[in-house]
Amino acid sequence: MRWAHLFLIVVVLGVIFFFSPIYSVFSFEETRTNNPEMYYINVSKEHKFNIRFTHSIHLTDVIESYELTKSNQIKLLSMEYEDVAVGMPAHAEEGQTLSYENGKYKLAYDNRILDNFTIYIGDIDMDLKFFYDGHTYNMKKSLHRGSSYLFEVKRISLFDKLRGAVMVYEK
Repeated sequence: MRWAHLFLIVVVLGVIFFFSPIYSVFSFEETRTNNPEMYYINVSKEHKFNIRFTHSIHLTDVIESYELTKSNQIKLLSMEYEDVAVGMPAHAEEGQTLSYENGKYKLAYDNRILDNFTIYIGDIDMDLKFFYDGHTYNMKKSLHRGSSYLFEVKRISLFDKLRGAVMVYEK
C-alpha cells in the first residue's frame, strides 16, 4: 500500500509539473484560423528586444525597440526610421519625443505599455527580423507568410511547449 501512495504522489506531481505554466516565452500565435499554431522564443534574463522590418514603400529599415516589464508586459521604447513619408510619423504626439540625427528619425515613447500586438507576416521578400539576447530570428522563415500573429509575453507549460514550435535563430 505504501508503494501505491508513493506512486500516486509521483504521478500527481508529474501531471502538475507538466501542465503548470512555468516557462516565460515570447509567443506568436496565429489569429485568423480555427486551428492556431503557436511559435515561441524562450525568454532569458535579457529584457530588451528589437524588431526590424523593411518598409514596403520607402524600402528602408525601421527598427522598433522594446523592453519587458516585470509583469511581462511590452514597453515600446522607440522607433527609428529614415523617411517620414507614407506610414511613418512626421511629428511627436503627447507622450512622445521625435528627434533627427545622422539621417535618421527616432520616435521615443515616454511610457507606452502594451499587453500584446498583432504582427502581419507579409508575403513579400523584405526583411522582418526579431533580435533578442544576441540572436537574430527571421520571422519570414519561421512564421507563415500571409498570416497574422498575436505577439505577447506569457507563461506556458511543458505541455504547451511540446505542442508549439520553438523558433530557431540564424547562425
